Amino acid sequence: MEDIMEDNFEKLNLLLEQEQCEFVDIPDGFTGQTESGELRLIYLMNDAVESFLILKNARMTGNYVRDYEGEFEGSIEKADRDLCEAEYILVVHQGQNVFTVFFEDILLETQLYNYGELGHFWVKGYEYLRQLEYRIAILHTKCEYLGADAASEEERKLAELVHFPPLNYACYPAVPAKYIVPMVDVWEPTGQAISIMEELASEAGDHSLLRWLAFYRKHHGKRMSRLLAWMLHHVRHGVVVDLLMEKLMRASESYPVRSYKTEKLKSENPASKNEEIEKREVCDTKASEQRTVSVVEGISQQLYEKILMQAVQRKMELEAQGKQVTLVREEPFTTAQDSVEYNVYLMIWKKKRGNRIVEVERFSG
Repeated sequence: MEDIMEDNFEKLNLLLEQEQCEFVDIPDGFTGQTESGELRLIYLMNDAVESFLILKNARMTGNYVRDYEGEFEGSIEKADRDLCEAEYILVVHQGQNVFTVFFEDILLETQLYNYGELGHFWVKGYEYLRQLEYRIAILHTKCEYLGADAASEEERKLAELVHFPPLNYACYPAVPAKYIVPMVDVWEPTGQAISIMEELASEAGDHSLLRWLAFYRKHHGKRMSRLLAWMLHHVRHGVVVDLLMEKLMRASESYPVRSYKTEKLKSENPASKNEEIEKREVCDTKASEQRTVSVVEGISQQLYEKILMQAVQRKMELEAQGKQVTLVREEPFTTAQDSVEYNVYLMIWKKKRGNRIVEVERFSG
């Protein structure tokens, strides 16, 4: 039990080191105690996981400023029982504003979700490869921040592909460049990542790609990485890409999909759509990339199912015409809300001059 608690304190210290301290379920200017006596602090939020650190029997002095951006300093220490009743003290400086949280214990609350059909269409061009980059990135984040218990052996293996430059953000970023948090040695592949791609190519029977990967192992760099990235959208190597997509879907299928139980719908706000990426943990590589989120106002399950049914019916129509179609969902968080709304997309596969491309259709409320 002590080891678990110590691990949770390390997680809290990680957030503070990265200048993150975002609470949910409390308003701007909050002070005092919640009705439950708990304060919920965002630890990791992405399409694969919603995770919080729960400060038990917590009391806040000073005032919490929500959506704060600016100078930040945070620290945590064991309290002096002769001076206060709490076990621990969290002190946070938000510029000139200071608040303190006295609490007794710290727990980790985590919900894992199916991410195999989830994605975003923030960048145009070879969207299916950008979806792969995104799913691999959030899977890698889940493994890095929650450890082996939060992922299967297959997931941990596939997460290593974040270190395969022809398929990571170096070549197929899922978000615009200004939102990318650089990764150390992004152009440097790991031997394990190349081996995984060789396994995929072998399983798919793509001997041409296997030969190129063997050459890449000895002669990697920006030029070779871009060449392999170019090859991945060619029709002749499509089986390998499809196989990887299938493996990611299978790896995540044991997790539940999100459900939305409230009836109150989130209002359309054009201004918020312009900040959609900023409000999402778009790069999903570090806890420091998490943005401010707020209490869910909700999306009705009825609307969720209506949009999905429209997309499914359209998918069936297209498939009846002999077309290959892939369904991708985009959905908000359940326990905290960003500006992402529920959408369903259809990627309609086409061939153009030897390349595989997709035409994207969107379904929304």
